[in-house]
Amino acid sequence: MARSEEKAALVPHAAVVFNPVKLSPTNLDTLRDEVRRHEESLGWGSTTWHETSADEDERASREAAASHPALIVVAGGDGTVRTVAEHIRQIPLGVVPLGSGNLLARNLGLPLNDFPEALRIAFHGANHRIDLASAELADADGRVTRSVYVVMAGIGLDARMASDTNSAMKKRVGWLAYADPILRSVFSGERFSVSYSLDGGRRRTVRAHTMIVGNCGTLTAGILLLPDATPDDGLLDIVALNPAGFLGWASVGYRLVLNGLLHRSRGARLLLRAAPGVSAIRYGQARVILARFNRPQAIELDGDSFGDVLRARITVRPRAVTVRVPDRPSDQGV
Repeated sequence: MARSEEKAALVPHAAVVFNPVKLSPTNLDTLRDEVRRHEESLGWGSTTWHETSADEDERASREAAASHPALIVVAGGDGTVRTVAEHIRQIPLGVVPLGSGNLLARNLGLPLNDFPEALRIAFHGANHRIDLASAELADADGRVTRSVYVVMAGIGLDARMASDTNSAMKKRVGWLAYADPILRSVFSGERFSVSYSLDGGRRRTVRAHTMIVGNCGTLTAGILLLPDATPDDGLLDIVALNPAGFLGWASVGYRLVLNGLLHRSRGARLLLRAAPGVSAIRYGQARVILARFNRPQAIELDGDSFGDVLRARITVRPRAVTVRVPDRPSDQGV
């Protein structure tokens, strides 16, 4: 190898994996300009760019990893981050949130709708290791699919929302686009039965509209779905929601909003723990979760539909992914 080639090989560079559906041409130009500014300030080599597609999301992640970057910037929603995390474990990820939910960014205290600040953190922030959830899913015919996620797996209503919600509507109004499938579920009263165990313990059976297995707890609008969930504690949090009718859903909504309001200080959290529970909400926490459904149920991982499943085994891989976060500890909360 020539001396110039050896020197080039030693110069670090970044790779950007981006979802073109989430970026207008103007925003893409802005993203490129900001990335170029940071690579020049650090003395890095030229950034490689890898565009995802509906059919070959994985290809962009594999190509980015193959370029051996010092940093991978993921410009997209939680689904794009999930795909990259599935194939890349040892390289720090910088997140530029562009989805309708951006739940990982919300839970890590990353800026929303601010390209320059998100990229500053990606290039200059602190490394923070978070857990990765691994899902083994079996359908009614016994076919098994394996994948990972960083935020939440949703079964039942949550998964139907992910698959049924119009993508154009999501792009225009964000999380409000989910109002229609939620209302249809409220009035249909459809439930399923699930038999599950936590860390090999005794099996429990519940009926639910939806079940969530989460690595993070905060949703959009400050709603705290899983009060004890943190992305780096080596545990997965589970919640089953089984409200009856409009008043039941109203009580669930009120409690989730209250969770968010009272979770901001230690004293308020103690008050929340002492408050009476809502019978339509059942929580759990484990490293390994086994679940079997009475009939096939839709499932989604970080907003991506994985079809209907009859059984699921979900485990946690502690601190398996490195993400760039704000370098001030006070900014790293949810």
